[in-house]
Amino acid sequence: MTNAFAEQSKRPESRVVLSARGLRRDFGGFTAVRDVDLDVRHAEVHALIGPNGAGKTTVFNLLTKFLQPTAGKITLMGQDITRTPPDKVARMGLVRSFQISAVFPHLTVLDNVRVALQRNHNLAHQFWRPLSSLDSLNGHAEALLDSVGLAREHQVLAADLSYGRKRVLEIATTLALEPKVLLLDEPMAGMGQEDIGTIANLIRDVARTRAVLMVEHNLSVVADLCHHVTVLQRGEILAEGDYETVSRNPQVRTAYMGVEEA
Repeated sequence: MTNAFAEQSKRPESRVVLSARGLRRDFGGFTAVRDVDLDVRHAEVHALIGPNGAGKTTVFNLLTKFLQPTAGKITLMGQDITRTPPDKVARMGLVRSFQISAVFPHLTVLDNVRVALQRNHNLAHQFWRPLSSLDSLNGHAEALLDSVGLAREHQVLAADLSYGRKRVLEIATTLALEPKVLLLDEPMAGMGQEDIGTIANLIRDVARTRAVLMVEHNLSVVADLCHHVTVLQRGEILAEGDYETVSRNPQVRTAYMGVEEA
C-alpha cells in the first residue's frame, strides 16, 4: 500500500473545511484543552492521536458541539459554528460516529440505513405516513450498502453481524446523512486484522469526496491511512504534520510512541 503522506506530496493542497483556533475547555480549575489550532481539509484523512488523557475526546466533543468551548473559535465551511447547537451542526454536514457501535440491533441492515436516510428525504418527522412510504428509499439505501460492501447482508439483522461489519454499517448510516466532514472515534477499536483492513479501505474511499477526522490508537493504521496527524499531550498540541514527520519528533516518541519505530 502507498502511505497517505507519500500520496499527499503528489497533489495540491486541499481547502480547509473544518477549522479551530485557540480552542480551550476548562472544567472548574482543570484545563482539558488549551490553545488548540486545527485545520481539517477536504478529501483528506486527519488523525488526532496522543496518550490516554491527552484531550482527544474533549476536542471531538468541542468540534461537534457536545461541549461548548471556554474560549476559541470553530468554523465549518467558513461559517462560525462556535455557539451553534449540535443538531444544527449535524444538519450542516458535521457528522460523528462513536467508539461504541450505534446501530439498531433488531432492525435489518437495510432498515438501519433507511432510518438514517429519512432526514434528508424529509420523512424523519412524518410519523403518520405508512411504513411502506420508506420503500421509496430502498434504491438509495441499497446503493449505499453496495458502496460499503454490505449489499449481500441487506436483510440480516444488525444484531447478527460481526463486530467489524457492525462498524461498517455504522459508517454507512453516517454516510446516509451526507456529511461534509466525518468524525470517527477510534474506528478500529476491538477489531481483528481482517476487519481493520476492511474499515481502513472504506475510510480511504470515503475520504475521496469528504474530509475525515479520526481519533485512532493503531499507529500502523495512522501511518498508512492519514494525510495529516495532530499529536496532543495534556490538552495541547505537541506536534503536527504527516506521520513520517511526527513519528521522528523526539518529544512525540517520548510522550506517546516510546521506542516504537515508525
